[in-house]
Amino acid sequence: MEIPFVSLDFLHGEIQEELNEAIRRVMDNNWFIRGEENQMFEEKFARYCGTKYCVGCGNGLDALLLLLKAYDIKEGDEVIVPSNTFIATVLAVTHVGAVPVFVEPKIDDFTMDVTKIEEKITPKTKGIIPVHLYGQTGDMDEILKIARKHQLIVMEDAAQAHGATYKGKRAGSLGDAAGFSFYPGKNLGAMGDGGAITTNDEKIAKKVRALSNYGSDLRYHHIYQGINSRLDEMQAAILSVKLEYLNQWNQSRQQIARQYQQGIQNKKVIVPDIAKDRNHVWHIFPLRTMYRDQLKEFLKDHHIETNIHYPIPIHLQKGYENLGIKAGELPIAEEISSTELSIPIYYGMNERQVDYVIDVINHF
Repeated sequence: MEIPFVSLDFLHGEIQEELNEAIRRVMDNNWFIRGEENQMFEEKFARYCGTKYCVGCGNGLDALLLLLKAYDIKEGDEVIVPSNTFIATVLAVTHVGAVPVFVEPKIDDFTMDVTKIEEKITPKTKGIIPVHLYGQTGDMDEILKIARKHQLIVMEDAAQAHGATYKGKRAGSLGDAAGFSFYPGKNLGAMGDGGAITTNDEKIAKKVRALSNYGSDLRYHHIYQGINSRLDEMQAAILSVKLEYLNQWNQSRQQIARQYQQGIQNKKVIVPDIAKDRNHVWHIFPLRTMYRDQLKEFLKDHHIETNIHYPIPIHLQKGYENLGIKAGELPIAEEISSTELSIPIYYGMNERQVDYVIDVINHF
């Protein structure tokens, strides 16, 4: 049995006609940037997340970058980020000239350890970016409590958490604003790059819209030094179709995750926890094991594809050696990087495939 790490074949096959119709509609309209499809998707996604505004953009990195610019975070400012995340979270901070300040995660559920945030706050701190990593939200009540106490902006990195909830509220509506990615493999994925910001702040939404359009609020009228980062009509139309099925797809992932959590009984392997008051949507199912490389090869030998999120922590990447953070200074992030192994989880996996993955892991 061959099991890929991710497959979109079944997902796309079920909605092929709807996707074809959406693509034909865009082609017939002959309007490809910020038209009716973009507006329709922004309205739908804002409603889905429970916010007043959504602004489409080019990708998830740009979504965070645009938010930082919209909140006037700049050179010399500090922004608190998790030490274990995809590099885009930190790239957005450094691209505006700000300094990322790392807070370690909780090793059992991978979300930012809120008990370690306040000790990192200085007079230069301007914001916090909690990352809803692998599909599970952070402890947003505590993060917001700390942020309000110190007058900090909270920008959710919700790139892996489409549809995840915290105490009944969806990711994207939990902070001051949020950035999403619609990279094809995400729970809600485009057929190319795409991203969006969500917020209840009209001023921020308008500023992001202008910043992402060369800093222009009117044609050839540039009020900011902006960038070009817009969600195109084709991707917006595709995302509108897919959004109708997101809850169904997330429920399938949750069922697979439950099978993994109940079925994986190998004492060499640690399955992830779900924190209290969360609805995890399992963009990734991350195992931890001291025998990561051996398990990866064992699964490969049994035709099961896996991935590692993320093999080198950001503070030890060559691109960030300027931060001067040495090996051993962020031990939890380093332990996760050396022990994490992601196993297949996607809409369309059948029970036989899931049972096979479980059986192979249990025989490791």
